[in-house]
Amino acid sequence: MARAQFQKGQKVWVECVGAWATIEKVQPVWAKGFDEPVRVTYDVGLGREFAAAELMMAAADAAGAEVGDWRVLRARNKWQAEEDCLHHPQPGTYPVVVTDTADWGGWRVPGAEYDRDPQRIEFQSRLIAAAPRLMQLAESLMDLVAESPDDAPPAVLALARQARDTLQPVTEILEAAPARASGVMPGADASLAER
Repeated sequence: MARAQFQKGQKVWVECVGAWATIEKVQPVWAKGFDEPVRVTYDVGLGREFAAAELMMAAADAAGAEVGDWRVLRARNKWQAEEDCLHHPQPGTYPVVVTDTADWGGWRVPGAEYDRDPQRIEFQSRLIAAAPRLMQLAESLMDLVAESPDDAPPAVLALARQARDTLQPVTEILEAAPARASGVMPGADASLAER
């Protein structure tokens, strides 16, 4: 027996194609004498039907993950003398972005790359260190618009959509569909199942 593991309108990752798609139709195959369909396939508009095993859904686990306090520290450049790197913003050192409370783990750049363009690397390190605060700002904007989308000016709505689209690849984790969807009839929308 089979049950629908995805719902119409749900966004799914089609593994064999390597693309996101939306479930257009849930297609159960019924057999006489059975209370449940014997097989369920999904039409996602890609030219053929897909089984649940070929599709993945987004998990919501990463959205609430605590990222902590990222900061830029200076590491001593032990392979170069200070007088050899006078064109650097802070001669004799290079930036290290730490993402852990114990001042280790995070982002580092090879010395040769830092020598090519120290100003760009310094900017990147500050940007990476600010990423958690920028993410919180984007989430706050989305929450503000979600509270009253009809009252938000069009420009703010557009910014909230941009924030959502920017954060989606960061916060979405793919996972296989559950073995059995509880409480949802095959092919039914979630809104119908809740009634």
